[in-house]
Amino acid sequence: MANTPQSKKRARQNERRYAVNKARRSRIRTYLRKVEEAIASGDSAAAKDALRAAQPELMRGVTKGVMHKNTAARKMSRLSARVKTLG
Repeated sequence: MANTPQSKKRARQNERRYAVNKARRSRIRTYLRKVEEAIASGDSAAAKDALRAAQPELMRGVTKGVMHKNTAARKMSRLSARVKTLG
């Protein structure tokens, strides 16, 4: 357990950051799941709309430090390729 005032404050900050990052990650996963569901249903228009909505959310995760730039780029690339095959 933290002993010094500085380490106590750090522990509090870490808890807050953890909660914020967890919420952000969850939000990104929700957007990705919506794209996955649209692809699974075979609805090309819905998939494109969902992908368009997920893209800025993914990039926001990168700028906020929740995920690595290449991870987001890889996810976007794979999803867009799958949406493209729908039609």
